[in-house]
Amino acid sequence: MRTGAAITLTTALLVATVAACTSSGDDKADPPSSRPTSAAKSPTPTPTPPDAVELERVADTYVNLYFGGVGEGAYAFLSKRCRAKADPAAYTATVEQAAKDYGPDHPATDVHATVSGDMGRVSYKVKGLPKFDQQAQPWTVENGTWKYDAC
Repeated sequence: MRTGAAITLTTALLVATVAACTSSGDDKADPPSSRPTSAAKSPTPTPTPPDAVELERVADTYVNLYFGGVGEGAYAFLSKRCRAKADPAAYTATVEQAAKDYGPDHPATDVHATVSGDMGRVSYKVKGLPKFDQQAQPWTVENGTWKYDAC
């Protein structure tokens, strides 16, 4: 009988100890952690350089901002080299004047890009304004994004 009582007491203490260690104040079970342990670190992915499709999209956005008169937005697409040559206020004034002179309804059409490493070339037509059509306009990658580099 003493052995049975000792086993019962030990089992009760073990259950109480486990319950005390795993219970929370609100009696809800804690969700399992999805964080990797320090022993199982995942490799850092290598960023994929932007491709020709991304360059075409960015060039289209730049043309829309330019003829839409959004000077600050268009200026943000300039490369560091071009920003060093272009005063932000003067560039913004030029973009605003282009919007006044030509209006915002001149999207880029027939946009085609080629990419080699961090350099790209874009050719496109500006709807209704053939004098602004571009052939092999230079762009460059800076900090993972395409920047206009025709300055």
